[in-house]
Amino acid sequence: MTSLAQLTEQLLDYARSAGADSADAIALSDASVHIDVRSGKLESAERSEGTSVGIRVLIGQQQACVSTSDVRPDSLKTIAERAVAMARFAPIDPTCGLADPSQLATDLESSRLDLFDPNDDPDPARLQAMAAESEAAALAVKGVAQVTSASAGMGRREVYISATNGFSAGYRRSDYGLSCGALAGTGSSMEREYDHDGRIYFSDLRDPTDIGRIAGERAVERLSPKRPKTGAYPVMLDERVASGMIGHLIQAINGTSIARGSSWARKLLGEQVLPAELSLIDDPHRPRAGSSKLFDAEGLPTARRAIVENGILTGWTLDLATGRKLDMPSTANAVRGPAAPPSPSVTNIELTQGAMSKSDLLKQMGTGLLVTGFIGTSINPNTGDYSRGASGFWVENGEITYPVNEVTIAGNLIEMLRRITPANDARTYSSRIVPSLLIEGMTLAGD
Repeated sequence: MTSLAQLTEQLLDYARSAGADSADAIALSDASVHIDVRSGKLESAERSEGTSVGIRVLIGQQQACVSTSDVRPDSLKTIAERAVAMARFAPIDPTCGLADPSQLATDLESSRLDLFDPNDDPDPARLQAMAAESEAAALAVKGVAQVTSASAGMGRREVYISATNGFSAGYRRSDYGLSCGALAGTGSSMEREYDHDGRIYFSDLRDPTDIGRIAGERAVERLSPKRPKTGAYPVMLDERVASGMIGHLIQAINGTSIARGSSWARKLLGEQVLPAELSLIDDPHRPRAGSSKLFDAEGLPTARRAIVENGILTGWTLDLATGRKLDMPSTANAVRGPAAPPSPSVTNIELTQGAMSKSDLLKQMGTGLLVTGFIGTSINPNTGDYSRGASGFWVENGEITYPVNEVTIAGNLIEMLRRITPANDARTYSSRIVPSLLIEGMTLAGD
């Protein structure tokens, strides 16, 4: 069987023969199993396996990408030739191009990041049993009417990248997941909730009964929601949705948005964007984390960097092309799939945690809204004006009093992020380590 490394080298050979000045190729091999259970019985079982490849060819300052899942030699030759033909008619892009060989990563042994579980995979029967356990635990919660989904799955992926500048390396990654969704109540008064877990190692997954129980309890807690009075209140984002707030900042500092001038953060480089005691770290070398990597999709060595340090925005997230557009070096954040050229994206994100627990921070909040879910979004990418439908719980005197639904929270991201206070409840194994966040002075639209 032809290895992924051999497939990428074959693509490069065909591209050079067809007239490419330079090229890079990526090959991916995936295998996954997904099990769904309903009423204690197997509802569906899916298994997929496949290999796909893609090549980017460059002729001068013109480039084109072509991909296929047919890895026979004739097909590889065809897509390489097609990519070269397309590149000849592509628009000129002075920022495209491979990395200089002197820029390439030399530390290529990804096994030290512990991204692949070497143990035998669980068989489908065990995955089914785990899903059934989570379903039974949810149904055992008083008030749960039904379980909408109980699923378990696993996946293994191998990636290999080669380029005509001399780069050649790959890595393997595994992932395992378990989820449960529950409905409580009856008729039009039903409420839906969920819990889930995803890990690199199967042995790290949480207990299925814990996931089902929490899904059920969350659904019951949401019964008989009310709408609070319209006004200005503090808002706390629960840990499971708080990473979305930091995600808005991450998106705003992406080099693609900055280069286009379509970001509310475009004038904030070197300015305060978070409270002075907080930093936001991009760490691609964290073991057993979902986005870890020693090199990016352009072969550059990755490194831990502070996106925000002591509240100050230190830089953008860049690949080679966006860096050239902004006259800055790449931050080695390129990602890509088989069908498109590289683009910038962060890896593992960690926000400084606070000193207080979530419950202590609720007491500090006094009266306000604890948000556990969002519905839709309306964010102006140029100004940062923010408005989202939310659900959660109303808090009085630091204590949760009743569930809330159909409320809108609004503000401006620039000011909101400068006012956040973090708790200390972040999941440290997650790719995004972000705790619950208290934001003062939000506008709530209710009754």
